[in-house]
Amino acid sequence: MRAKIVAGNWKMNKTLDEGLKLVTELVNILRDEVRSEAQVVLAPPFPYLIPFGRIVEGSPHVAMGAQNCYHRPSGAYTGEVSAEMLASVGVKYVIIGHSERRQYAGETNEQLTEKVNLALQHGLTPIFCCGETLEQRQAGGYVAFVGSQLTESLFHLDTTQLGKIVIAYEPIWAIGTGVTASSAQAQEMHAALRGHVAERYGQATADRLSILYGGSVGAANARELFACPDVDGGLVGGASLKSRDFVEIVKSI
Repeated sequence: MRAKIVAGNWKMNKTLDEGLKLVTELVNILRDEVRSEAQVVLAPPFPYLIPFGRIVEGSPHVAMGAQNCYHRPSGAYTGEVSAEMLASVGVKYVIIGHSERRQYAGETNEQLTEKVNLALQHGLTPIFCCGETLEQRQAGGYVAFVGSQLTESLFHLDTTQLGKIVIAYEPIWAIGTGVTASSAQAQEMHAALRGHVAERYGQATADRLSILYGGSVGAANARELFACPDVDGGLVGGASLKSRDFVEIVKSI
């Protein structure tokens, strides 16, 4: 049975005091109200990983994640954070290849390959993001394009290593726009990605792979999205910054 995962990507939001209030609310509400076995991942900005980690420690099914790591193990890379550093402070998951990193930081599939390797080397679970722009979707061929992102950054892994990856499909045209892919569109892409993995690694491996939807997931649409047979949870942006909305999304799994 595939793991069900709801990950909250806070991006560059919240002061420390605001974040402490939010994460405390989340942990308390999840403990008191949620009986789901889904894995909840919280990915705040880097400075908050240690204090937030202390709050979630001991909370069942809640783990800390990071929003990024660098593609080199260590060295003179001012302002960067390594996979080893993240693991040393108790981080369990790391988001790799988010569309905003690809767009604003110019990250390439080759760099993402190195990030994946380093994350796995240090015991982190990569949440590997892939997805197409609105122009790519309108032009057609978007299924092949997103499949190529997996091929170029993940398909060097062996079967055991691939089994430690979580994929997040994020239609870029639906991130932060208020536009969400329909459940049929989400299912189409998730099934296509699972099929793409099956062609390389076999159906059994593909069937064990968790694939999250990452385009404007909210309390209003989560249940419908999560009901799709190949959607195993969500990578949540804005709604993860509101405790009640995020909890409702977790409940929807």
